[in-house]
Amino acid sequence: MKIALGADHAGFELKEKIKKFLQEAGHEVLDLGCHSTDSVDYPVYGAKVAKAVLQGEAERGILVCGTGLGMSMVANRFPGIRAALCHELFTARMSRLHNDANVLVLGGRVIGDVLALEMVKVFLETPFEGGRHLRRVNQIDELSERG
Repeated sequence: MKIALGADHAGFELKEKIKKFLQEAGHEVLDLGCHSTDSVDYPVYGAKVAKAVLQGEAERGILVCGTGLGMSMVANRFPGIRAALCHELFTARMSRLHNDANVLVLGGRVIGDVLALEMVKVFLETPFEGGRHLRRVNQIDELSERG
């Protein structure tokens, strides 16, 4: 699977660990930055990942900032993006199973590395259940199109 990956300076170190984890698992990684711990503006990188997913350059995206809040807000501004800010395995799983989330957002200062990598694994391996949930996902997409 091709994954778009982005972070700000607060999420840079976790992004690099996720990148290595994904590559070792055989995924193709589109690293859209940032590329150091120098201070940057998170909206730039959140937008890059959202656009990459929407334009089909990647199947899914992963964003990391200090808390995950800012990146989540940015990504969800884009119609068609369903970004899920998760802090544990259950919500990571349910974001895919029931919500067909296409972007996982993590807080690099909130969760540990081991948990983060397990959440990435769960997010990528969990299929969308469809059924009654598809109707609800379509309603979300309709709302974002209407404004």
